[in-house]
Amino acid sequence: MPTAVVTGAGRGLGRATAERLARDGFTVACLDLDGASAAATAEAVGGVGFACDVTDRDSVLAVAAQIPECHALVNNAGIWRFESILDMGPEAAQAVIDVNVLGIVWCAQAFVPKLRAAGGGSIVNLSSGAAHTHSPGLGMYPATKTAVESLTKTMALELGPDGIRANAIGPGLIVSDGTAANYEGEKGAKRAAGVPLRRVGAPADIADVVSFLCGDDSRYVSGQVIYVDGGLTAGAAAR
Repeated sequence: MPTAVVTGAGRGLGRATAERLARDGFTVACLDLDGASAAATAEAVGGVGFACDVTDRDSVLAVAAQIPECHALVNNAGIWRFESILDMGPEAAQAVIDVNVLGIVWCAQAFVPKLRAAGGGSIVNLSSGAAHTHSPGLGMYPATKTAVESLTKTMALELGPDGIRANAIGPGLIVSDGTAANYEGEKGAKRAAGVPLRRVGAPADIADVVSFLCGDDSRYVSGQVIYVDGGLTAGAAAR
C-alpha cells in the first residue's frame, strides 16, 4: 500500500483528509502537534500517528526517519492570529510564519527524499482563499498563504524532474473544528449568502480535492493552485 503523510491530522481538514486518503488505499501517517489527537486519527483510519512540531526541523526529520516510505505529502498544518497589522506582536507574527511557511519547507526537506526513492509522488500544500481575496484584520495569515502558493510553484519546478508533483489548495469558508464558532446561528447563513454556491464548505469538500491531487487522475497537474471555495474568489456573488 502507498503511504501518505498528513500534517495537522488530529482534527478538522487534516482528519478529513486522512480519512479520505485511507479510503483511497493509502496507509496514512498522521502527524500533529497534539500526539493524542494524531494517535486518535491514526487509529480511526488504520494508520500510524506521530507527535510532531512542524516548526522544529529536527522534530520533523526524526519523525520522517520512522516512516519507511512516502508517496504523498499533505502539508495541512496551519495556524492564524487574526489582528491588525499595527497591533501584531513579534511572537504571534513569527508563530504564523513558522507553522504556515517554514513548516512546509521542513516537511519537504524531510519527505522529498522518500518521494524520490518511491519514483515520484504528490505534494499538496494548504493555502487559503485569503491569499487571493485579502481582508483587513487577518494579520500575517494572508501573507503566509501567498507564500505557500509561491513555494508550491517553486517545488513544482524543482521537483518535477523527479516525477514529484506539487499543487496547492485554497479553502474558502469551511466549517471545521477550529472555525465552527464563526458559523453559529445567523452568522452561518450570512456567510453562505455571499458564496456563489450559496453554502459554506465542509472538510470533506477539501479532502476530496486532496484525494484527486494525490491520485493518478492528476498525473499531469503540477504547480497549480485550486481554490475550493464555492466560487468565492471569482468575485461578488449575485444577489
